[in-house]
Amino acid sequence: MTMTQDPDAWGRLGRALRAARERQGLTQDELAQRAGVSTKSVQDAEAGRVPKRRMPYTLAPIAKALGWPPSAIDAVLAGGEPPGGWQDIRVEATDDQVGAVISNAMVRALDNVTSVEIRKATRIALEDLRRRGLLRE
Repeated sequence: MTMTQDPDAWGRLGRALRAARERQGLTQDELAQRAGVSTKSVQDAEAGRVPKRRMPYTLAPIAKALGWPPSAIDAVLAGGEPPGGWQDIRVEATDDQVGAVISNAMVRALDNVTSVEIRKATRIALEDLRRRGLLRE
């Protein structure tokens, strides 16, 4: 099977790995130790980073440590349902709800930024989400 370079597929895999880890009550450090890989490997896998050339060798032990069958990684990347019943669902949200989430995230992530700058960045993000069809016009 040719490895996909689709960022959506890798993002979906990352979210599924994180959900499985959290369902088991594990920290990233605990999962890394159980899998025999670095914490950075777990972080990269959960972040859904698209590999440059080949399938990361650390994915298989991470999946195995979560109790996933060997074929689960390829299946999730191909659009299949992850083990354990987790699945991506589309959620309808209002602009105000999404804007509040974005603004709160920026406040937590940025220092020395004014509220005017945060509102401007939030408007830009909302416009981009609408252009991509993720929010209604």
